[in-house]
Amino acid sequence: MADFHDVRFPLDIALKSRGGPQRRTEIVTLGSGREARNARWSRSRRRFDAGYGVKSLGALASVVSFFEERRGMLYGFRFRDRADFKSCTPEAAPGAFDQKIGTGDGAQRVFQLVKTYGGAFAPYAREITKPVAGSVRIGVSGVEKSPTSDFDVDAATGLVTFRAGRAPPSGAVVTAGFLFDVPARFDTDYLEVDFAAFDAGEIPKIPIIEILP
Repeated sequence: MADFHDVRFPLDIALKSRGGPQRRTEIVTLGSGREARNARWSRSRRRFDAGYGVKSLGALASVVSFFEERRGMLYGFRFRDRADFKSCTPEAAPGAFDQKIGTGDGAQRVFQLVKTYGGAFAPYAREITKPVAGSVRIGVSGVEKSPTSDFDVDAATGLVTFRAGRAPPSGAVVTAGFLFDVPARFDTDYLEVDFAAFDAGEIPKIPIIEILP
């Protein structure tokens, strides 16, 4: 996309940020005291404050430079969510069978990377559009496939394309493992910095919000 720069926000700062998923739920309390709840958003959206990761004037300068090159809110970028950047559990390494991303029909060759949360009641499938290049592993019916001969991955969209003649057979479960970033942008056009307060230990606010596909 033209309004997205495929560059990662300074990793050392991102890993010390605060934030997480946000949803929007409308709750109406009826006269009986009962509630009616309605999900206004079908997807969650992540918000972060990267100011917690700024511990030096040098780090602050790198953020200002990054902010200026992105023209504030104009251009998106990659952001690493320390709490959620793997297809597997945080302490494990991604494997080819971590996440189901589809079922073959013998003809379909393109599959979107997906990470599913939960499973017993109302699993939530999140499209992964910014995988880390070289990290994606793919399996078909329990057999890992080769990235050099079986499939290609678009790191800008999260689309996995099986090569000609390699389409998963009908009924075959297609799985994936990967590292990924969050497509994000600054949530302000004004990066306010109080150098006096910063020297005293206060941390500036650097609001960042996820860009949904």
